[in-house]
Amino acid sequence: MITKEDYDAILIERHGQQVFDTLAKAHVGIAGLGGLGSNIAMMLARSGVGHLLLIDFDSVEPSNLNRQHYMVSHLGMPKSEAIKDLILQANPFIQLDTRCLRITGENAPELFTGCDLVCEAFDKPEAKAELVNSLLENCPGLPILSGSGMAGYGSSNTIRTEKVMKNLYLCGDRVSGIESAGTLMAPRVQICAAHEANMALRLLLGITEV
Repeated sequence: MITKEDYDAILIERHGQQVFDTLAKAHVGIAGLGGLGSNIAMMLARSGVGHLLLIDFDSVEPSNLNRQHYMVSHLGMPKSEAIKDLILQANPFIQLDTRCLRITGENAPELFTGCDLVCEAFDKPEAKAELVNSLLENCPGLPILSGSGMAGYGSSNTIRTEKVMKNLYLCGDRVSGIESAGTLMAPRVQICAAHEANMALRLLLGITEV
């Protein structure tokens, strides 16, 4: 079995000591564990982020399997528990706080207290807006990354990261929703998730420009 010392040594060799130390002490919150959130969580865990707060009220359904980071064996499980199972297989030494509950504008500020940044990963535009607005109003200084526009199978190159406010970053093409594109597929969803995860790492390392 690999030990924590072994695991840390591999990351230090890959990233360097300073980057490793910075990421290891970081706390990241992920709101929603579907196509965006499940993939963001796995990327950040593999990158060495030390603490993840993972929140979703939903369970894994067959329709999730085409783009979300779950397996058939996870069907029926709360997404918070299913992603915990997957993450610990990749990084058994990470500190995970998983919660199966619905995030609202009212409870979000308290839930994400102590996080260095929050990745918004909801499906519904109104839920996205409620969360982002609540955190911007009640948690000044907290960076927020949000996904907007990743449906369909259009060009990968239209998905981008934009800094739209001092503490708000949008990832996606800002246009392609399920209503217009008609489908959600793994490639573009995961590209958008990678944009959020990469910008999260940059912010944790003190880089605020996209």
